[in-house]
Amino acid sequence: MMKITAYADQVSVAPGETINFMVNCVSKSFKADIVKLICGDTNPDGPGYKEKVIRTAVSGTYKGRRQRIHAGSFVEIGNAEVFNRLQSFTLQAFIWPTTPEKGRQTVISNWSHVEQSGAQLIIEADNGGVGLTLGAGKGKVQTFATGKPLLTQEWYFIAASFDAKTKTIQLIQEPLHTHVGCNDQARQTRIAKFGKSPLHNYLVTLGAQFLRHDKGRIVCQHHYNGKIDSPRIASRALDLSEMEALKRNVVPSALTDDVVAAWDFSVDITGTCVRDITENRLHGEIVNLPARGMTGWNWSGDEMSWRHQPEQYGAIHFHDDDLYDAGWEVDFSLVVPKKLKSGLYAARLRCGDDGDSEDYVPFAILPPRGTATSKICFLLPTGSYMAYANEHMAVDVPIAQLLSGRLLEHDRQDIYRHEHREYGASCYDTHSDGSGICYSSRLRPILNMRPKCRAWIGGKGSALWQFNADTHIIAWLEALGYEYDVVTDEELHRDGLAAIAGYDAVLSSSHPEYQSRQMWDAMDAYQQTGGRLMYLGGNGWYWRIAYHSELPGVMEVRRAEGGIRAWEARTGEYYHSFTGEYGGLWRRNGRAPQRIVGTGFSAQGFDISSYYARKPDSYKKEIRWIMDGVGKNERIGDFGLVGGGAAGLELDRADTSLGTPPGAYILASSEKHTDIYLVVCEELLINYPGLGGHESPMVRADMVFYPTSNGGGLFATSSIAWSGSLSHNSYENNVSQITKNVLDRFIGKKPLLD
Repeated sequence: MMKITAYADQVSVAPGETINFMVNCVSKSFKADIVKLICGDTNPDGPGYKEKVIRTAVSGTYKGRRQRIHAGSFVEIGNAEVFNRLQSFTLQAFIWPTTPEKGRQTVISNWSHVEQSGAQLIIEADNGGVGLTLGAGKGKVQTFATGKPLLTQEWYFIAASFDAKTKTIQLIQEPLHTHVGCNDQARQTRIAKFGKSPLHNYLVTLGAQFLRHDKGRIVCQHHYNGKIDSPRIASRALDLSEMEALKRNVVPSALTDDVVAAWDFSVDITGTCVRDITENRLHGEIVNLPARGMTGWNWSGDEMSWRHQPEQYGAIHFHDDDLYDAGWEVDFSLVVPKKLKSGLYAARLRCGDDGDSEDYVPFAILPPRGTATSKICFLLPTGSYMAYANEHMAVDVPIAQLLSGRLLEHDRQDIYRHEHREYGASCYDTHSDGSGICYSSRLRPILNMRPKCRAWIGGKGSALWQFNADTHIIAWLEALGYEYDVVTDEELHRDGLAAIAGYDAVLSSSHPEYQSRQMWDAMDAYQQTGGRLMYLGGNGWYWRIAYHSELPGVMEVRRAEGGIRAWEARTGEYYHSFTGEYGGLWRRNGRAPQRIVGTGFSAQGFDISSYYARKPDSYKKEIRWIMDGVGKNERIGDFGLVGGGAAGLELDRADTSLGTPPGAYILASSEKHTDIYLVVCEELLINYPGLGGHESPMVRADMVFYPTSNGGGLFATSSIAWSGSLSHNSYENNVSQITKNVLDRFIGKKPLLD
């Protein structure tokens, strides 16, 4: 059990700005300190875990309290007095259920849990068919059901009407596609004994049933899994022809006075509002970010972008495990001291006997806004951290051990995340209904974005991935005495070139995989205007992502055709709902990684890392400074904390057909990888033997250098494991030496070519 978990409302702050921390603690109290993070790897074979306590006004003891997460998405419509006038009603919608067998799920609800009154159009619990629940007070609740189970991932038109005069209930469960031998069409008429209208001025919700309020948050139950399209509420019992006329996103003039609400989910797809197209304007707000820009009941397949035919993208996909903002209350706040140096920091939280339980909340302290306080910028890949936030691959993915070639170990964060799915998952996981998770937020505890955290990926030695692996670069900068600033992806996305323009050299992380268009353009502009980039990782600039324009701290990825991916977006759903941009690989968007960092993803494997062998280009006079201190036939990086070598996990190669400049220098290439390493699938047109490390020449990492415009330059190591070799022999090794040679030249006054 983890006794304490927490998160912050920001991932980066500048001096003078405020960052708030939200804490869930089962103990009576907890102690908070701010620490500067230097190395997060606890492996005793490396530099060891290093942090430095910083004296601030927030250091001290705080009262512990439990704070809960209420996961699951829905639409909140709010209270509407118009429902108090209703004596009869019709509820209707199109649905595409994904877990009809899972139990009671709510599609449209006008319900008071306290009073046990109202009406709900549901999937009923007994056999997964459509039902209508009516309530007129405690002891007066009844559910009527079709008795026909819904099929998974099939579109249905469903409706329920109640005629107050005749006490007649009509239920409709009509499949839009029929299958031979599968008779699941159901239309039933029932007589009810309710003496008054069950609709009142209650909160209306779509996709879940309102339960209660909790500290300003709406808590729901009976969450629906699947798509909902074109939900409608009418003020009388419509007949079948009228229901049919109301299916489209236009309210017929003959029904204008009878339709209370008609929500069109194809309007404002990029926003958070759900639009009611009637004069009542009963607009709603989405909660916990259900997926938008999804194909609707009438999608023809003729158009793949929701921007071009939004009327065919009128569906929202709801999930019972969606999460955007944990919604916790603030426990303490830090106003960043104006003299505090830019770097990587964390709130260190401890509780329990002798502080035996702890959690860290990392964040970057930026230089003062609009300034650079050093020649060097370390670019913290927060977009990639969000993509992997709270991933469950080692627990959920059956082939995880095959990918790593070993038995997997789990630490406390792995187990806690597995047992507490309400903390949300990563964009490598699937929802409880099997659909891919395309959104990820940082407004929740991200338990694998922590120092001291081990990953299932990483081979022998230090099992590090993303955040913790990147602290090896921070530790190297600190050990060699470099002054540096830290800037995050969010600044690069928001501020563009201005975020990094003042630096002589920008250092990437070990795995800057996820990039928005704004980030890509900013880095390209930086290089074209004389900036110098050191790409110290692998599989970078790979997936295209989008950030929400209204909601802070959330990103989106659509895993379209091609690429190494844990799930695949459904056909027609390749375009980001946040921006309308085509998703998937940057390579599929005409911007292969080779165009921005010289090399691109070529192979992956997670057992043993290897080394680099020098290539003829490395001996050329004009660039021989890169290899100063490295022997002629010396293996580069045949050591390291991550898999035992500097070339490992994910490897990139140069390829002029994909954008590597023709004049690029190939300094070294890795070799002797195992057959756990395989060529990535986007390189394959047909499966064939010989794709492993012992046979395929594409299983390699290329070390590349080339000059760019206006005195700029690019140096790429092309391996995630590179940073894990920097500290070998107390930083006296050829990996460290080469990195130092390049950085010194990049921030110096000499031209890059002798």
